[in-house]
Amino acid sequence: MPRFSPAILATAEPPIPAAREWASRYAGRHGPALDLTQAVPGYPPHPELLARLGEAASQRDAAGYGPIAGDDALREALAEDASRFYGSTISAAEVAITAGCNLAFAMAMTVIAEPGAEVLVPTPWYFNHEMTLRMQGVTARPLPCRAEDGFVPDPALAETLVNDRTRAILLVSPNNPTGAIYPAATLSAFAELAARRGLWLVLDETYRDFLAAAPHDLFETARENLVHLYSFSKAHCIPGHRLGAVIAPRAFQAQLAKALDSFQICPARPAQRVIAWAIPALRDWREANRRLMEERAQACRAALNHARIDALGAYFAYVRLPKDAPDAMDAAAGLAEHRGVMTLPGPFFGPGQARHLRLAFANAEAKRLAELGARFSFTESPR
Repeated sequence: MPRFSPAILATAEPPIPAAREWASRYAGRHGPALDLTQAVPGYPPHPELLARLGEAASQRDAAGYGPIAGDDALREALAEDASRFYGSTISAAEVAITAGCNLAFAMAMTVIAEPGAEVLVPTPWYFNHEMTLRMQGVTARPLPCRAEDGFVPDPALAETLVNDRTRAILLVSPNNPTGAIYPAATLSAFAELAARRGLWLVLDETYRDFLAAAPHDLFETARENLVHLYSFSKAHCIPGHRLGAVIAPRAFQAQLAKALDSFQICPARPAQRVIAWAIPALRDWREANRRLMEERAQACRAALNHARIDALGAYFAYVRLPKDAPDAMDAAAGLAEHRGVMTLPGPFFGPGQARHLRLAFANAEAKRLAELGARFSFTESPR
């Protein structure tokens, strides 16, 4: 039999199908299954957005190739929106549109890190980040974060882990999986560290539209080594249309264009046209959804008032298992099979996470989240 790449063989299986396989054995005893695994918007796209998507998909010119870095209209719309959000001046030339934020990350890492290099990644980490780095032959070096600190990473600890193979520091805020929101001062300290040590600071803000706090000022203070990743999926409820973005200096964009041309040629065009309209037109709708997510976060916290929530924000709650519960893999399997509650166990998110579960509370309405109070139990046999 022909050989497989050693890097792909060493990469973990996708976690979410495993969690849903556990739920396939659920007999329905406690009511309909509650899927809190994959982070998906628990409400539909705006009806006019859907109508425009259908119209755009039927346009002949949208079926042809577009610019490598994305259509000008969307790049300009995102540049204007980001400038407004961050209180800075960001140009369309600093924006590249990608086929989703996962691909944005993969292509950015292709620009930054060669095989054998390292990227500093706080743990718990988003599993696709570690999987992508491993496939590219790059080591994700863990930067352990503590529950006692709300899972906010420590810049001083990070500096002790930087070595001559380190190429970048990766941060995700609001965080996946914990929901932790990194204070502006922490982000500034990491930016200073990255600049001083000659590293890129890669900041994934997929969930920034759900922030209630004032944003950071890194586009003013750390522009030259900041690589910013963004996703349109959550804010506009279009994860299936795969649109993300990289905002970075022009020198970075010049190198990124090589990866863009090789990995995607151009992003799918119909959704680009529609989101260019939606960014300014649906601003109030997105703000209403942000408030809705705050309500769901409150509902999740209220339902789990008997449990220890070590971090919660944006889309996620990171819950510590009680002492009498099994470790996370068995606990998640038991919840899915016997209680119909699908979560992701901590070990999917890196080392040292055997006593935590991630709940994507954004997926469910508040009345469904209220069921967690009764269903979040580990008294039955886990498997």
